[in-house]
Amino acid sequence: MKTILFATGNKRKIGEATLGCKLFNIKVKPIKLDIEEIQSHNPRSIARHKAKAAYLLVKKPIVVSDSFWNIPALGGFPGGYMKDIANWFTSKDFINLVKNYKNKKISFTESVIYKDSFQTKVFSKEYWGVLVKKPRGAGNSIENVAEFEGVTLGERRKQGGFSHKPKNYIWADFAKWFSTI
Repeated sequence: MKTILFATGNKRKIGEATLGCKLFNIKVKPIKLDIEEIQSHNPRSIARHKAKAAYLLVKKPIVVSDSFWNIPALGGFPGGYMKDIANWFTSKDFINLVKNYKNKKISFTESVIYKDSFQTKVFSKEYWGVLVKKPRGAGNSIENVAEFEGVTLGERRKQGGFSHKPKNYIWADFAKWFSTI
């Protein structure tokens, strides 16, 4: 069984990585690193910076992940700033931001970035959903109002799941590739 180091302390991300990689017989070993996350409108810049910083700290092949959120009615807000925004805003704040717009669509792009001494490989997948009118579930502010496949992320968490089915995680794409190197 292959093993990959994953620089994160986020339980949701660890769970999704574990389930997605398990499909290809890969073990995920989380490692918590103190990495300063840059702020940028470009989500790939944030993710690449995190991967490079993680690799420089451990000097071993490693993966990081990053999420980029997009509310089209708000011009792409909050974008790469979601980590801070989710801590500042309540579920109700997100609902209020879009209450006067017809377009309630929201997307998040999940990226997994592999880094070793020879290469940096980026895997990304975009997921589309809608913002609901009332918070549902258990989780951070956005998780209770962002609905994908008929349930909010907070409801899925409350049911013991994560964001999507393991075969649909970006981690499955990464694991398929990683199993061949």
